Amino acid sequence: MTSPRSGEPGPGSRSRKIDPADRAQLAESPVSLRRIGALFSPYRPQIAVVTVLIIAASAVSLANPFLVRAVIDKAIPDQDVTLLVWAVIGMLAVTVVGSVLGVVQTWISTTVGQRIMHGLRTRVFAHLQRQSLSFFTRTRGGEIQSRLTNDIGGMQTVVTSTATSIASNVTTVVGTAIAMAVLSWRLSLLSLIVLPPAIWLTRKVARMRREITAQRQRTLADMQTQIEESLSISGIQLGKTLGAGPAMSERFADTSHVLADLEVRSQLSGRWRMATMNIVFAAIPALLYLAAGLPATSGGMTIGTLVAFTGLQAALFRPLMSLLDVGVSVTSSLALFSRIFEYLDLPVEIDDPEHPVHLRREDVAGAVRLADICFRYEGSDRNALDSVSIEVPAGSSLALVGETGSGKTTLASLVARLHDPSMGSVRIDGVDLRSIPLAELSELVGVVSQETYLLHATIRENLRHARPDATDADIEAAARDAQVHELIASLPDGYDTVVGARGHRFSGGEKQRIAIARTLLRDPRVLILDEATSALDNETERAVQAALDTVSRGRTTITIAHRLSTIREADQIVVLDRGRVAERGTHAELVELGGRYAALLARGGGHAGAAAEERAVA
Repeated sequence: MTSPRSGEPGPGSRSRKIDPADRAQLAESPVSLRRIGALFSPYRPQIAVVTVLIIAASAVSLANPFLVRAVIDKAIPDQDVTLLVWAVIGMLAVTVVGSVLGVVQTWISTTVGQRIMHGLRTRVFAHLQRQSLSFFTRTRGGEIQSRLTNDIGGMQTVVTSTATSIASNVTTVVGTAIAMAVLSWRLSLLSLIVLPPAIWLTRKVARMRREITAQRQRTLADMQTQIEESLSISGIQLGKTLGAGPAMSERFADTSHVLADLEVRSQLSGRWRMATMNIVFAAIPALLYLAAGLPATSGGMTIGTLVAFTGLQAALFRPLMSLLDVGVSVTSSLALFSRIFEYLDLPVEIDDPEHPVHLRREDVAGAVRLADICFRYEGSDRNALDSVSIEVPAGSSLALVGETGSGKTTLASLVARLHDPSMGSVRIDGVDLRSIPLAELSELVGVVSQETYLLHATIRENLRHARPDATDADIEAAARDAQVHELIASLPDGYDTVVGARGHRFSGGEKQRIAIARTLLRDPRVLILDEATSALDNETERAVQAALDTVSRGRTTITIAHRLSTIREADQIVVLDRGRVAERGTHAELVELGGRYAALLARGGGHAGAAAEERAVA
């Protein structure tokens, strides 16, 4: 937080240039000042109090030079002890009052800033939660994290520091200029002549150092990249097999040489900046002393006035330099707001219905109907699904098979409403999914996918993530149904075992069964199994498949099959080809038909043994 009295900007805030990236961001997504003001409008009383405190602190601090003048010109020469004591008390009072006002101002402004940041963080996070999967597939994860942490963190500085810094610097400059004019209008005119070249020189040296520093940071980043690429296991292996070791060493040596040169230049420019600042701070008072000592310019000036004026003039330099960089601060601040508002303005493709239809889970049978479904991914030149119509009676099982890219996962994602069809409708018990609130739909439709994602938390917390109000008995029952309770119970910490990042402490099959138990806690009427066993070995697959067979009973089940041996007992099998239904029927019917399904079996769609068994049945 900037001191309202000194007005000194934070490190690195002086003599900056506007970042071209900030200009580009604002050109692409302009920001309305009214919209920014709306964030602060609920806190108008607090902002008014902060403004009054800043003005009061600046005004109080201006009393010090006049007290100094009284001490030097009157109290000491006249041996006026009473005046001397009151002046000293006044100086201490100015310090105490200024400090207290600064603490109160910091407390209020920081509280307001944190509340605004909290509101923005939660709004952006909640809004991103509502975005469709397509947004996350086309957006880098690091970009999302950067906006939520770095950008909002930068805005926190803007809200809690930059605004108050500008206000305090303005009041300090204005108040100091008035006080200087009151003390001596002649010295004030001299300062106006001396300050511009001094400021110009300081800014020029600082800009030179900033450019060198930026170049040094880029070179340092290049060096770190070379280390990461060249000295990793893969990099070493590549270098040895290609004989590229000497070339890598030479490249690293060149980068290191450039970095060493930039370090020297940076240190020298830093010394030049310090030297320039020292010259400025020494030259201005010296010129003031010269003017005060010359008969033509002194105007009968007293020593106390000269000392007081010199102190004021020194206090004017730093806030004035900071105000000269206001344009940079404002532009960078607006760019941060622009990036955050850009996310808040993202349209929600999959949203709650305006007129929702509420279904009680206990009343839902689970019949699924896809009617004339068409779907095309953004940027694609063909439909991923084209005129697909499928009916899945309540409590029955549907298996989707086909070549990679045939549309199996896309179709399942429509049933879970991870996407909405471009044409047609998906219905549960005759109700269009787009009419059901998303929270209620997630209770009706459960998904177990091939890629199991576990939180870095305990098993109990991972399971309860699906249903926060689940009791320990509910959790244990779901784990038993998923055939993973015995495994968990055998662990030293049982259900309180931390699974590790992405569940790395467990095998693929164990993670899969934990994920199944998590889904079961929601007790969905429709269960989607998206190639849930395709990445598992034979023995693990049998254990997971046994769990799936148990949990599928009594539910409408849609299975995307990679290994055809797992879907022999499905009530209905649909073969997809390039987004269209090529065949449908039971296993026996499709084998007898001798079409695409039979061809998939012949190519080894199941295990080798299972495939031979299928041909024997045929």
